[in-house]
Amino acid sequence: MPHPHERPGFDLRMPREEINSLPMRCYDGPIHLISKPAELAVILPDLCQETLLGFDTETKPNFHKGDNHLPAILQLAGGAAVWIFQLKELGLPGLLRTILADRRVIKTGVAVENDLQQLKRLGLFQPEGFIELTTVAKEAGIKNHGLRGLASVMLGYRISKGAQCSNWGAGTLCDKQLRYAATDAWVGREIYLRFREMGVIRPEALEDD
Repeated sequence: MPHPHERPGFDLRMPREEINSLPMRCYDGPIHLISKPAELAVILPDLCQETLLGFDTETKPNFHKGDNHLPAILQLAGGAAVWIFQLKELGLPGLLRTILADRRVIKTGVAVENDLQQLKRLGLFQPEGFIELTTVAKEAGIKNHGLRGLASVMLGYRISKGAQCSNWGAGTLCDKQLRYAATDAWVGREIYLRFREMGVIRPEALEDD
């Protein structure tokens, strides 16, 4: 597989018109919604087997001046499923803080630093094992840096942002919200794998730190 710098078009920004012409995709695998502490024990064995997780959070939009909402959900995408944690109900339990602080488990996404700062408002932890895809893209010479743009450039399809401003703090999330949230985390994982396939990211990179 050619290095990104050897691939035509990587030195140009993919325009919105071209992105909009690509086929739409969303995550169509299993989604596990966790809203009660007792449910954590059920998903623990499967989640702890994962060594690479797509990472994202969603927060209720600030519609009024002075609004400053806490993160409402945390999404972790593994190889066979996506787990969505309703933080309004759970807080940030020890299991999640352990995963977020485990350098042996790679967590990858876009704008992860802001998400992590907001999650620390729910419980203190020391983030380890995170890879910011925007940084990787810049180092590879790619001009599209957002999740939607990177999905288009790296994966050849676009993802919907239609549910971005919905009420993530609602007690019941609709299927559209769940698919949107799962897709964002899943796409982050897929982009990471694509970068690794191209040799832009080495699997052992974190072990060298």
